[in-house]
Amino acid sequence: MPKTLADVAKAMKDIDFAMLNSKAEDGSIGARPMSNNGDVDYDGDSWFFTTDDTRMVADIGRDPHVGLSFQGKSGMLGMRPFFVAVEGRADIVRDKATFEAHWTPDLERWFKDGVDTPGLVMIHVRAERLHYWDGEDEGEVAV
Repeated sequence: MPKTLADVAKAMKDIDFAMLNSKAEDGSIGARPMSNNGDVDYDGDSWFFTTDDTRMVADIGRDPHVGLSFQGKSGMLGMRPFFVAVEGRADIVRDKATFEAHWTPDLERWFKDGVDTPGLVMIHVRAERLHYWDGEDEGEVAV
């Protein structure tokens, strides 16, 4: 039976890190690990903090089509693997109220001035399609 977005979201609940893939200026694909900072109630939107001077932000400015790859825990005590690949569109958010809505204290490790960190931005990825595989079942969910 195909999974719904709610099914996939439940399986993603404990996944913190994703690989965010964007297209570089020369057409190559760049991938970076990004943390969702514990904001894991997945509804098709992903939110990541970074700074506006990164290559990733420049890539998204040229081409907003991105990919996200998530991997759940597997192999321990017979747990099946769980993988999710997301295709979506990203935009750069510069709104302090949005920063505050997604902020967690652990972020101060990277952003010393909190939501007032110079150059702070968020990458908001809106999923358009996702593909999942859990070791036995696989499928796609249109978002």
